[in-house]
Amino acid sequence: MTGLALDSPAAAVAEEASLASLLRCCVREVAGPRGQVWHAEPYTLLRVAATLLRIRTHGGLALRIEGTPEWLDRGCWQPLSVDMLVRLVETELGGSNEEFAAQVDASRSAMARLLAVRRGTSPPADPWLASEQGLVFGHPFHPSPKARGGADWLRYAPEAHASFPLRLLGVRDDVLAEAGDTGPLDELGTAPRGYTPLPAHPWQLDLLAAELAAPLADGRLIDLGHGSPSPRMAVPTSSVRTVYEPRIDRCLKFSLDVRITNCVRKNSWYELAGAVELTRRLEPVFRDLSASFPGTRWLPEPGYRSADLGTRLLEGLSVIVRASPWSVCRPGVTPLLSGALAVPGDPPDEPVRWWRAYVERVAPPVLDAYLTHGVVLEPHLQNVLVGVDTAGLPVEAVFRDMEGTKLVAGRHDLSGLPERVAEALTYDPADGWNRVVYCLMVNHLAEVAASLAGAESTRELWAVAGEVLAGYAGSRGWPRPLADLLAGAPLPAKANLSVRWARSADRSAGYVPVANPLAVLS
Repeated sequence: MTGLALDSPAAAVAEEASLASLLRCCVREVAGPRGQVWHAEPYTLLRVAATLLRIRTHGGLALRIEGTPEWLDRGCWQPLSVDMLVRLVETELGGSNEEFAAQVDASRSAMARLLAVRRGTSPPADPWLASEQGLVFGHPFHPSPKARGGADWLRYAPEAHASFPLRLLGVRDDVLAEAGDTGPLDELGTAPRGYTPLPAHPWQLDLLAAELAAPLADGRLIDLGHGSPSPRMAVPTSSVRTVYEPRIDRCLKFSLDVRITNCVRKNSWYELAGAVELTRRLEPVFRDLSASFPGTRWLPEPGYRSADLGTRLLEGLSVIVRASPWSVCRPGVTPLLSGALAVPGDPPDEPVRWWRAYVERVAPPVLDAYLTHGVVLEPHLQNVLVGVDTAGLPVEAVFRDMEGTKLVAGRHDLSGLPERVAEALTYDPADGWNRVVYCLMVNHLAEVAASLAGAESTRELWAVAGEVLAGYAGSRGWPRPLADLLAGAPLPAKANLSVRWARSADRSAGYVPVANPLAVLS
């Protein structure tokens, strides 16, 4: 592990967290589907590459791990390490993937560096931004949740409590590319006559330096520095490439040509057009959802701006304008990232009451968006903010990120859109339902329930969730997909280990069935 001593406290915590993530993946995607997982209280046993492992678990579907994982060596249990587990996974899966071990190691090293840096920094005073910057360990079911490309990632890392000034370019008006409402961007600084200001992520400008040389030399682009002087800097949110710009009270989603977990994080040209199109189409949908489920909010993405200098720079310099959560939450309500609420911490005074309010805010609008409106929201832990009142009780749910939001094929007229834009905006009904159920039940509610229950059983919490979902199902005439869900049909869980092993695009990720925690209640 580079940069830190192997026996440092940060390195030890990173090792523990990395091992837990990879073990969860093994249970869900490797040993589980092969029938090689057993429960022998107080342990869960699994076999990987003919080697027997044992772990202590709690949290139900979230599979929280406590204590030291072990492997059986000639009749004696020995501590398990990340490096050994990687070798077992490589043997079990066969074939060749020379990137896999390096990705796991890079993620572990990143965690250690982040933990070390955080000891000497302070989180933002804004509670929402502090929650955005608190996800040190990343996706709990990913083999390399903090793998991050690029040499300068730490200076721009939200987990390191980073903040920085954006750069401002001037785009000559004859090569300006934009759509929708981009007016707030003009408040970041002025450009000479014949040019339009374009904010840029400083990391991305470094990554694109070679491609930018020609347009900067011939005047199609000009470098305006940091725009209007301001002591308030941009703050990166949990996705790394989306920042909050306090000067205009907007979130700005940039492209970053680096791999973060599964994907190179860029705004594809068709996603730029799609964000504006979806915002237009979703305005009436969210008006209806807000009327049916008070407290439902969303963050529109009304416009994008870039430079029409070929696809590479059109995508690479693009910025999508997004509303900020403070602008949509009512006074007295504080938005918090759901992912931060899934991190173990101090539970509320009345956890069951808190949980009921949480599920009531989050689940029904997601289900109704799909069943009533044919809209697939992507309510995973980084795409949902929960607004809490002064007593800390959930009273609002804020949904964001149009990239993951889709329309159910056959329920919307997309005939006027370019074919590639329309294709990127749609899911077929089955894929859409799988995405909704995975994000809502497996990725989101299971993790929050596990943190709320601590080491205790989550059964009571799932009983409450079942009551909330049944109440919604009854109000809609018990639609078949929801009836099956409440009857205990297996849930789809995204196969992050498999897609990393295959080195496939994230959109190619499949699902594996996992036990439905509502099954024992039906």
